[in-house]
Amino acid sequence: MLPSTLRVLVVGAGIAGLAVARALRLVGYRPEVVEKLPATTLPGAGIFLPGNAARALRELGLDEPVRPLGQVVERQRFLDERGGELCEVDLGKLWDGVGECRALPRAELQRVLLASVDGEVRYDTALARLDVDTEGAASATFGDGSTASYDLVVGADGRKSAVRALAALGGPARPVGQVVYRSVVTGGPAITDWTALLGLRTAFVVTPMGEGRLYLYADEPGTSAPADPLGRLREVFGGHGAPVPDILDAVDKVQVALTDEVEIACWSRGPAVLVGDAAHATSPTLSEGAAMAFEDAVVLAEALTEATSVPEALRRYESRRRPRTKWVLDRTRDRDRTRDVAPALRDPLLRGRGDRIFRDHYRLLVDPA
Repeated sequence: MLPSTLRVLVVGAGIAGLAVARALRLVGYRPEVVEKLPATTLPGAGIFLPGNAARALRELGLDEPVRPLGQVVERQRFLDERGGELCEVDLGKLWDGVGECRALPRAELQRVLLASVDGEVRYDTALARLDVDTEGAASATFGDGSTASYDLVVGADGRKSAVRALAALGGPARPVGQVVYRSVVTGGPAITDWTALLGLRTAFVVTPMGEGRLYLYADEPGTSAPADPLGRLREVFGGHGAPVPDILDAVDKVQVALTDEVEIACWSRGPAVLVGDAAHATSPTLSEGAAMAFEDAVVLAEALTEATSVPEALRRYESRRRPRTKWVLDRTRDRDRTRDVAPALRDPLLRGRGDRIFRDHYRLLVDPA
């Protein structure tokens, strides 16, 4: 195992960064965590955590504080644009022995992760420069002009990662041509299942989060965000069948974003390494972003305990994680491509084989990371 005095910098205090900081603390390290945003910035919308995310949270010792939050989701229902049944997936059966699926507000998950590292984050601290010695340490320069040297720098700063750029690990994320709408809805209809209505190149997904809250996620093709996201959401999905009209009536605020993905040749250079979306972002279709970040954190910490040098640890980490994250990327692209199939061809297929098709997207992920 590498010495506990290892100087570690984690860049990013979102889900991935806090998960890494937690995992490293559990094996004896005391990483510094920096975040360019102010402490008052909290993530909005909700999040759906599949069973493998629950398993990783157990390994991080965070299953108990997460368990009272949100709502366990037992079933996924896929409907056509009019609200007719296509297929359903029994999530309890799919993830049996792995973990429960849960939907909750993203801010509540963020608070659990922050508490797990005792709130030790330097906010309003951007990484301005990173000088990497491929044979040794890295020198970090922050936005205020201060500098420090580290034995390991973990880029957990998302799709637009500064670490990825500054360490010359890859260029910008690649747009996938998808506009995503998210909202937390209160006062909508009572819904107990993860429910998706599939149109032509569109999806409208709603998930219960408990306490009368619904997490709404919808997407359509596009390369620019609309000026009026709520108006556009109602325009695109207003003609859909139940329960969409009642949900749209209850929506009062919408977040909009353009989806992109990250696929790079190598995740590390010298003592700098990427985790989570900084290394392998995908579109949100499979809801695996947080789960992959949690698993990254666990495996990176394990690699550091098994290796005798930082480069060896980073090689171990990437060799274990890359096949799994590539699987998620490929399955995400597979599912996204189903949206381009005309409903007249797609819907009969999903009625006959949809449960098997959708379960197969998670087949590899049932096994441990």
